[in-house]
Amino acid sequence: MLSQLTDLTTRHPRRFLWAAVLLVVAGLLAGTVASLAMTMGLGDYDDPASPSSAARRDVLAATGIDPEQGYLVLIRLDRALDPAGPPPAEVTRVEGLLAARPEVRSVLTYASAHDPRMVAADRRSTFVAAAVGSFTGNHERDAVAAVQDALKADPLLAGKTWLGGPTTANVQVSAVSTIDLAIAETAAFPILLILLLFVFRGVVAAVLPLIGAVCAIAIAMLGLAAVMPFLKLSIFALNLLLALGVGLAVDFSLLMVSRFREELAAGRDVPEAVRATVATAGRTVLFSALTVAAALATLLLFPQRFLYSMGLAGVLCTAAAAAFALVLLPALLALLGHRVDRWAPRRHGLPPRGRWYAFAHAVMRRPVVFGLAAAALLLACGVPFTRIAFTGVDATVLPSSESAGQVSRELAAAFPDAPGSPIRLVVTAPDDAGPALTDYATRVRGVTGITAVGAPERLAPGLWQLEAVPDGPPLKAAALSALDRVAALPAPYPVRATGQTAWFAAMQDSLGAHLPGALALLIATTLVLLFALTGSLLLPVKALIMNGLSLSAALGLLVLVFQDGRFEDLLGFTGQGALESTAPIILFALVFGLSTDYTVFLLSRIKEHHDAGLPTREAVAVGLERTGRIVTMAAVLLAIAVGALALSRLAFIKELGLGAAVAVLIDATIVRAVLVPSLMAIMGGLNWWAPGPLRRLHARRAEPIPLVVLSPDPKNTEVVQLR
Repeated sequence: MLSQLTDLTTRHPRRFLWAAVLLVVAGLLAGTVASLAMTMGLGDYDDPASPSSAARRDVLAATGIDPEQGYLVLIRLDRALDPAGPPPAEVTRVEGLLAARPEVRSVLTYASAHDPRMVAADRRSTFVAAAVGSFTGNHERDAVAAVQDALKADPLLAGKTWLGGPTTANVQVSAVSTIDLAIAETAAFPILLILLLFVFRGVVAAVLPLIGAVCAIAIAMLGLAAVMPFLKLSIFALNLLLALGVGLAVDFSLLMVSRFREELAAGRDVPEAVRATVATAGRTVLFSALTVAAALATLLLFPQRFLYSMGLAGVLCTAAAAAFALVLLPALLALLGHRVDRWAPRRHGLPPRGRWYAFAHAVMRRPVVFGLAAAALLLACGVPFTRIAFTGVDATVLPSSESAGQVSRELAAAFPDAPGSPIRLVVTAPDDAGPALTDYATRVRGVTGITAVGAPERLAPGLWQLEAVPDGPPLKAAALSALDRVAALPAPYPVRATGQTAWFAAMQDSLGAHLPGALALLIATTLVLLFALTGSLLLPVKALIMNGLSLSAALGLLVLVFQDGRFEDLLGFTGQGALESTAPIILFALVFGLSTDYTVFLLSRIKEHHDAGLPTREAVAVGLERTGRIVTMAAVLLAIAVGALALSRLAFIKELGLGAAVAVLIDATIVRAVLVPSLMAIMGGLNWWAPGPLRRLHARRAEPIPLVVLSPDPKNTEVVQLR
C-alpha cells in the first residue's frame, strides 16, 4: 500500500502540494469559525447519564435556573455600610444592572436576603449574587463581556466592582487557556527551528518539519470543523491539537527526512531514496501514528465532553501529522532531491560505530545491573503517585489578573462566614410531601459537615429541593465526605444531589467507571499493533511494562510539584493540594501513545537489522546507533512543543504540559537507552518468540522492505530486501 501511494505522490508531487495548500487554508478558516462555537462551561465535565446531571436538568426545566451557572459581583466601597440599613447606591445599581440582563433569573443582595454574612467584617465590601439560565454556543462569552462592559461603563461602579461567579470563571478559564497557548506555541516555534537547524545542519531540511506542523494543525482543525455540526466539542481540545500537532509533525518529519538523507548518502538516486524512505521510515511512522491514535482514541469512551473532545482532537491531529509524513513530505522530498541539503555545512553519510553503539554494548555487558538500576529509579519517582488526590476546575485556578480569580480569593479571605456553594438535594415527591421533607431536612441538618439546611422548596409538581451547605470549599474532602454522609441518610423519597460538590463527586464516579474499559482497549490495541510490527508476543508485553514505568514516574513527579506545591514560584502557580481529575487520564493516553511511538522507532530499526542476519545484541546496538540521536532529539523537540503548555497560567494545563514533557524525556533516555538494551540482552532469542500460527500469520502480512544495513564494519554496508 505504501509503495503504491509513494509512486502516486512522486509522479504528481505538485498536484498533491497544491491540494495541501488548499486544505491548509480551508482548515485554518473553518477551524477558526468552529472554535467560536465550542463550549467552555462546567458542562464540559458532566456525565449526561449521571444522577447529578439529571437533577440539574430537572431544576433547569422547573425554574429556568442552571445550578452550574451564576454571577457574583464584588463591590468595594470607600465608606462603611450598615448591614441592617438600606443598601448604598452601588449595591442598588449592580442589582438593577444584573436584573436587566436576559439570562438572569433572580438577584440576591444582603438586603434582599436579610443576610449580614454577605457583608465583609470591615463593612467596606459586599457581593451581589445572580442566578442565571443555561447558555448555548458562545452566548456565555458574550454575556460575560456585556456585564463586564456595563460595570466598567457606569461611573458609579467603575473601579469598585469585580465580576466573578461560575459563569465568569468558565469564560475566563477558556480565555486564559487560549491566550496562553498562542503565546507558548509562538515562543516554541523559534526554539524548535533553532534545534532543527542543529539536528539537520541544513536550513531546508530544518524547515520541512515546521511546514508539517502547520499542515497537521490546519488539517486537524478542518476535521474538527467537519464534526462540529453533529457533536459538541470543548474549546480545550485546541490546547492538545496545537501542541500535539507541532510535536508529532516534527517527530514524524525528523524520522523521514533523516532516513531520506541516509538513502541519498548510500548512493541511491532520488526516486529510489524516496521509495526506500517510505518503505522503512514511512512504515515506522504508520505504526507510530496508529499506536498514538489508538491510545488517544480511548478518551472517546468517556462521556465527559472535555475528555472526548481531547481524544477526537488527538486522533485527528495524529492522522494529519501521519498524512503529511506519508503523502506530502515524500512529494516535497521528490521535488527537492539533493537540494534538501542546501545551505548545509556538510553532508551526512552513514556513521560507523558511534557513542550510542558503544553505550548499548556497555549496557548489555551488565544487563541485570543496568536494568535493575533503571527500574528502581523509575519506581522511586513513581512512589508519590500512590498518594494522589484529585480536585476540579473552578475560579480558584485562575490567576489574580482575572476578575473571577480575584473575587474567589476575596470571598474566601473577607467573607469567611458567607454561605458557601450548597448541595442541592432534588427530591421527587408528591405535592403534599412538605411535612415529611421538613423532617428529612432536620435530619440532614444533623449530618456531620453540614452547616445549614434550607426549608424544603417545591419547584414544580412532583419536584422539591433542599439546599444543604457543607463545611469548607465545595471541592475539598470535607464537603465530599459530608455529601457521602447525606447520601447514606435514609430519605422518604428518591433524592438526587446537584451543585458543585455533587457535580465533582459524580465526575469522579464516572471517570472511575469508564477507566477500566479504556485501559483494556489501550492495552489490547497496543499489543496487536506492536505484534504486527515485530512479530513477537514478548516485545509488546515488555513495551507495556516500560510504558507503565514511564507514566508512573511522570505522575509521581507531578504529585511532588502540583499536589505538594513545590517550585510554585518557579513555575508560576498556586498549589491546590491535588491534581485536576482528568489530567492523569489525559496524560495516561497521551504519554502511553508517545512512549509507544518511541518504542516503534527503536524496535522497527532493531527488527530490520535482526531480520538482515545480525545477532540480537548486535541488532540492538546498531539499531540504537541508528535511532539514538534521532529519538533523543525527537523527544527534546516534542517535549518543547507539548511542554509549552506548562507556560500556561492555569495549573491543570501546566500539569498536562509538564507531565507529558517529563514522561517523553524519561522514555527517550532511561527507558530506550537503558531498559530496552538490558531487557533485550537478558531475553536474547526469546525476544522474537511467537506461537507458530501467529508467526506464520505475521510472515504472510509482511511486505518486502529495501534496507540499508549498517554493519559494525562500515565497509560492509549493503542494501538487502527484508520481509
